Amino acid sequence: MDLGMGGMLANTACVDPRSSLPGMGVKRSLQSGGTLLGFLANILMILSTATNYWIRFPRGHSGLWQECNSGICSNIPCQTMLAVTGACMVLAAGSGIVGSVMGLRILCHEGDSRGQTTSCIFFFCGLLLLIALTGYTVKNAWKNDIFFSWSYFSGWLALPFSFLAGVCFLLADMILQSTDAIRGFPVCL
Repeated sequence: MDLGMGGMLANTACVDPRSSLPGMGVKRSLQSGGTLLGFLANILMILSTATNYWIRFPRGHSGLWQECNSGICSNIPCQTMLAVTGACMVLAAGSGIVGSVMGLRILCHEGDSRGQTTSCIFFFCGLLLLIALTGYTVKNAWKNDIFFSWSYFSGWLALPFSFLAGVCFLLADMILQSTDAIRGFPVCL
């Protein structure tokens, strides 16, 4: 039976995506990419939050929790903006971990296959990062002899990774919703 080229194209277009072999379709690639970006954002956020190299000055360096002068480190007394920055960074890291776990559950087909909640968590994580880093920048940008260092920049680098992870899960969910919407149509697209 010879279907010809047009018959073959029409035949392959009518294949049910759930009956085909498991592969890396667009939805699955977006979910995998979102999970990978989420893990990268988490690594950068935790590294940024835990280290003491947010700013450098002539005789030392400082982070969110400690200040080191001439090799001697001590805890920083409570300052409002620093406390807000630290709280937002910790909440961002925690929500990023929750988002990554939810992304893994979606990839392993163990949870709700909708990524809207996962997407919202990564967007919330990015918002917390933006609040923390903007507040810290405003607090320290006008000081003399202060230079932002690698811990601070790794926090800024985590921001686009977090937002892109949210975008990946949002797009994957939109693909899933569109395939669910057209599944009932008798016309093969």
